[in-house]
Amino acid sequence: MLKKYLFALLVLVAVAVLAYAALPKEVDTTVMRTITTGGVSVAVEVADTEILREQGLSGRSDLPDGKGMLFVFDTDGLWNIWMKDMRFPIDIVWADVDGKVVTVALDIATETYPEVFSPSSPARYVLELPAGFAAAHGIVEGGQIVL
Repeated sequence: MLKKYLFALLVLVAVAVLAYAALPKEVDTTVMRTITTGGVSVAVEVADTEILREQGLSGRSDLPDGKGMLFVFDTDGLWNIWMKDMRFPIDIVWADVDGKVVTVALDIATETYPEVFSPSSPARYVLELPAGFAAAHGIVEGGQIVL
């Protein structure tokens, strides 16, 4: 009788281990959106929490053309961006609550860290794009980001 209980217990443990092994180890909570700016669509990863905004694009090897990261803030502000742990240059676009572009910083090099870059007036959104993207697509101050 004891052997039957031990066998059943072993089967239960084996099933539990297999079930645990089948579970995803990391849940991808990345929120992706498509926005339009400069007459072109851009697939953006949304950074709308303090942790996501702090991480930003740091540590990544590149940012493909047509992709970006959109930082979303709860309030308007003079949100600073720096190139900490960045491995490639980017364009930075600040926009107000209505999506109007208030400042564009072009081709910001990784070597600029710890310098910070800020908008000329309060912004609600910060869009990071591959270096050269803004100039190639006519993204300029006074332009529009359609969210």
